[in-house]
Amino acid sequence: MSLSDPVADMLTKIRNANMAKFEKVDILTSRLKLEITKIMKNEGYIKTFKKINQDGKNYIRIFLKYINEEKPVIKGLEKISKPGRRVYSGYKEMPRIYNGFGTLIVSTSEGVITGKKAIEQKAGGEIICSIW
Repeated sequence: MSLSDPVADMLTKIRNANMAKFEKVDILTSRLKLEITKIMKNEGYIKTFKKINQDGKNYIRIFLKYINEEKPVIKGLEKISKPGRRVYSGYKEMPRIYNGFGTLIVSTSEGVITGKKAIEQKAGGEIICSIW
């Protein structure tokens, strides 16, 4: 099965696992997906993650986080930049997600970072997704 947008597939798997209240979800590994996962961990949206190898393929196993074992911490995930329409932003025009309570993930020349760090470093780039 060939995917035209693997990051959107990753976000959809996380969103679906979250709604079904799964403990963990496995996603095929890429450097971009790993960086997005690290940001989600640092911002407190997931418990933890680990890299695993199954049947000769590398996966990221993401352990989802819940409030009181019933409400998911991740309320929403949205892919902003898509293969047919890339979205770029300078650091001065960087959008805010839920009035600063959400997290924007941006691919810059400095690497994959949050929107807040992009503003601090004065680096614009491609807006990958938002999490709230």
